[in-house]
Amino acid sequence: MFSKTAEYALRATIYIAQKGHADHKLGIEEISRAIDSPTSFTAKILQLLTRNQRIISSTRGPSGGFYMKDAARGLSIRTILETIGEEEIFTGCVMGLKLCSETHPCPMHTRYKPIKEQLIKLFETMTIQQLVRNIEAGEASIGNRKKSVSKALGLKK
Repeated sequence: MFSKTAEYALRATIYIAQKGHADHKLGIEEISRAIDSPTSFTAKILQLLTRNQRIISSTRGPSGGFYMKDAARGLSIRTILETIGEEEIFTGCVMGLKLCSETHPCPMHTRYKPIKEQLIKLFETMTIQQLVRNIEAGEASIGNRKKSVSKALGLKK
């Protein structure tokens, strides 16, 4: 459903919201490893997310890195998607047709329209902080790799 850019942007934002603070900034290598994304691709995505320091904040230098201010945690998922140029999900045709509209619908238009409206509402109301809470409560994860049970429980091999 999402482009790779959107997937990694969402993962990076959630990871930084979970782990990064003004007193504890995260490096690009840590972020890319945690979200299972190539470092160079992660850097480009973070460049978009830090453009106006609204979503992700960053500082340069030896003690620099990426973090999230408290105010940004209340931003919606739609804000992230729009910041990285992924508005098409809100306006585009599910089949990718340029001419799809109410008067010239694609074969899936009528059935997809209520689903699209639900997705838009979800992305407008779901916040970064809510996603972090889901992870912290153990209800969700952003990792692709499964940890072994013994490692997850802190047991030695």
